[in-house]
Amino acid sequence: MRRKWDSKTKARIVLAGLMGECVNDLCRTHDLRPGQYYKWRGHFLENSHLVFEKPPLPVGDMELAAENEELKKLVGELTLELTSGKPMR
Repeated sequence: MRRKWDSKTKARIVLAGLMGECVNDLCRTHDLRPGQYYKWRGHFLENSHLVFEKPPLPVGDMELAAENEELKKLVGELTLELTSGKPMR
């Protein structure tokens, strides 16, 4: 029967190996084959840069962000009109 490993456990095991713990000891402790560890390590190293990227905004959020920027611009223009007394538009 195959075991299901959660992502936190995989990351913890891979990080332990990367920080210098003996891979054979790690695998023995967690009843894991070394080949599986190295597969996880490869995947971890290939995708580690994604941790520092911002997730893309959903379509609805993108529309709200655009509307928000437009409203901020309008508020700025109206504020200038009120303080200067001259119409900006």
